[in-house]
Amino acid sequence: MATLILLRHARSAANGSGTLAGRAEGVGLDDTGVAQAAGLGGRLDGVPVSSVVVSPLRRCRETVASWVSGLGLEPVVDERLAEVDYGEWTGRKIGELTEEPLWRVVQQHPSAAVFPGGEGLAQVQARAVAAVREHDRRVSEEFGPHAVWVACSHGDVIKSVLADALGLHLDGFQRIVVDPCSVSVVRYTETRPFVVKVNDTGGDVSGLLPPKEEQQPSSDAVVGGSAGAVRGG
Repeated sequence: MATLILLRHARSAANGSGTLAGRAEGVGLDDTGVAQAAGLGGRLDGVPVSSVVVSPLRRCRETVASWVSGLGLEPVVDERLAEVDYGEWTGRKIGELTEEPLWRVVQQHPSAAVFPGGEGLAQVQARAVAAVREHDRRVSEEFGPHAVWVACSHGDVIKSVLADALGLHLDGFQRIVVDPCSVSVVRYTETRPFVVKVNDTGGDVSGLLPPKEEQQPSSDAVVGGSAGAVRGG
């Protein structure tokens, strides 16, 4: 199967102000986020990206806009990669939300967390995992098993996808860190995913590259845990 790069949007104005943006309209990148987005081309230079799928929210579209234009690609917008619908929590300060009884549930038992007037984190994981697996099949069929594609989404959404790929219960997804403009990499196979990178904010793209053409994608891990375990060798 193809190689998936999960890209969190660059830092937004809400990230900088400590506000839960959710699906609020008009939340774009702050100055730091603009600089992070501008560096994407350099960070991913040499990675043969065949397709880019993006959340419909402004901060995700702004993150990839210049980079995708340079690649000559038209991003595919998928509502299933949108931010969590936080309902009545949308727009509130994180400092205030930590005093809510639901905050403890979100932190310690997120699979049971349903935001008032919004959606549950279990629903978020179900829609996001379905989306990335569907697009991964599409990209593999269209561009071949060595193709690379990017999904630009949001922190909790990406964490839920990574938890699934790691075989981790959703109640453990808060142990995963996904910073603004970080990349995480997953390769799906017929029987299991391999998680190659998590929360990478550096410039080394070696782990983002697909397996070499002569290597056949495999569902087996290499005994001893060598680098070949995730490269189909």
